[in-house]
Amino acid sequence: MITYVKFAGIPTRDQDRALAFYTEKLGFKVATDQPLDEKQRRIELKIPRADTRLVLFTPDGQADRVGTFWNGTLACDNVQETYEILRAAGVEFVKTPEAQAWGMFMILKDADGNQILLSSR
Repeated sequence: MITYVKFAGIPTRDQDRALAFYTEKLGFKVATDQPLDEKQRRIELKIPRADTRLVLFTPDGQADRVGTFWNGTLACDNVQETYEILRAAGVEFVKTPEAQAWGMFMILKDADGNQILLSSR
């Protein structure tokens, strides 16, 4: 049966800019970067301590999804500490750390304006 989420896609207009953001600012590592077709590459990123990979590309006909809310949540050990590190790296935030009954969270913007929610485990 199903064992885990293998990939999650994040739409992007500029793969090079997105790749720089996710590797240089968020610390993800490149697992695969190869031509997909004449317009795009398949870029898979490894997330530290996770089996799930992020894929940076936009399927044909879905360009209107770029820069919108990404329907996913990334986890971190300490939201406040992660916020301080990312803020110092120049990451833009939609929502600074906030406590809720279910835990701490924040929302950042990636290089394309996609909103990414981060929460504590």
